[in-house]
Amino acid sequence: MIHILIIHGPNIDLLGMRERNIYGKMSLSRLNQLIRERAKNLGVEVKISQSNREGDIVSLIGKTKNWASAIIINPAAYTHTSVAIRDAILAVNIPTIEVHLSNIYQREVFRHKSLTAGACVGLILGFGSQSYLLALEAAVNIIKEKGKKWS
Repeated sequence: MIHILIIHGPNIDLLGMRERNIYGKMSLSRLNQLIRERAKNLGVEVKISQSNREGDIVSLIGKTKNWASAIIINPAAYTHTSVAIRDAILAVNIPTIEVHLSNIYQREVFRHKSLTAGACVGLILGFGSQSYLLALEAAVNIIKEKGKKWS
């Protein structure tokens, strides 16, 4: 079975409350429900985690090496600052897709640079909750094309 780790970064736990004009009204629990439903339809197992702490995200990536076939990560604010998350993604050598609810290139200039995207096989952004669902489908396709373990 394909296993996919979903990581929500800092402040994603505030979805539905923060900057609704950018992130929409959907709560994190509803987003997670949509992810689980799509995963079930695709026949894959997901583990979903959210953390506001960079070190916890790095540890989670490292601990999942023997379980996950792919990682979908929204590093959120750490997108622009975290060499540690980038290095963790590179270290585990698991196909990773970076997602963002908003189009970071339509926002403030400081958000235009992603330190983590270069360690990922792809980047999906600007489609709201659909960014995660599109990433799930892409991850499944990558695994099926390349084999269960990334090489």
